[in-house]
Amino acid sequence: MSTIPPILLVGCGRMGSAMLSGWRERGLAPSVAIDPSPAAAAFAGADLTVVPSAAAVPAAFRPQAVVLAVKPQSAAEALPAHARYAGQAVFLSIMAGRTIGGMRKLLGETAAIVRAMPNTPAAVRQGVTVACPGAGVTDAQRALCQSLLEAIGAAAWVDDEALLDPVTAVSGSGPAYVFLLAELMEQAAIEQGIPADLARLLARQTVAGSGALLAASPEDAAALRKAVTSPAGTTERALQVLMAPDAWPSALSRAIAAATARSRELAG
Repeated sequence: MSTIPPILLVGCGRMGSAMLSGWRERGLAPSVAIDPSPAAAAFAGADLTVVPSAAAVPAAFRPQAVVLAVKPQSAAEALPAHARYAGQAVFLSIMAGRTIGGMRKLLGETAAIVRAMPNTPAAVRQGVTVACPGAGVTDAQRALCQSLLEAIGAAAWVDDEALLDPVTAVSGSGPAYVFLLAELMEQAAIEQGIPADLARLLARQTVAGSGALLAASPEDAAALRKAVTSPAGTTERALQVLMAPDAWPSALSRAIAAATARSRELAG
């Protein structure tokens, strides 16, 4: 039995395909995906028709949600073709930086739009998404979007759309910060004489295991950090370097501020 109603997925890139996989696990009613890439045909199945353009969507198809998973730079070209669904479907956008107001200009003033920012752990159903409903989104449409987003991880809502810019900087871009940590730990381990294959195992499993512990623990991150930091021990010595005023505290704050600013710039 399907728990996900008919969906029109616009874009089968990394995030779009991750969402599609999550929906299929929950049971996807016959749906349509638009993607001109020849590779996108591999997603076709009994529950999904893949077409190269909006013009090729079957005229009789009536989606309950149109999920906009194209690059934000493609919005002006891609969105107007879907304005015909305004008034009958909710638009769920995962395009970074594209505002509800800007999308409404392309989709029509009657369009019900939810703007959301997921992140790449969605590929293993461990993502987190923050969503903001635009004017005219009904309770039923919000519940549908909640279901679509929970298929790839946790989902939360905000009423202030401006918060999606720092959300993008923290969680949308956040996996890259974590991957950089693993990358740098691996390099530093090799510098200390650890064989490359062991250095990679240590870095990756330490990051992955620490994340799992953080997710499972009721304690906050600071408490967990303190629990592993013995007085006058090796961890304390390392943290004296990492937590110096001009090190991680300052660098991460500046990095998230820079990403927030870029998200606002993308809004145009």
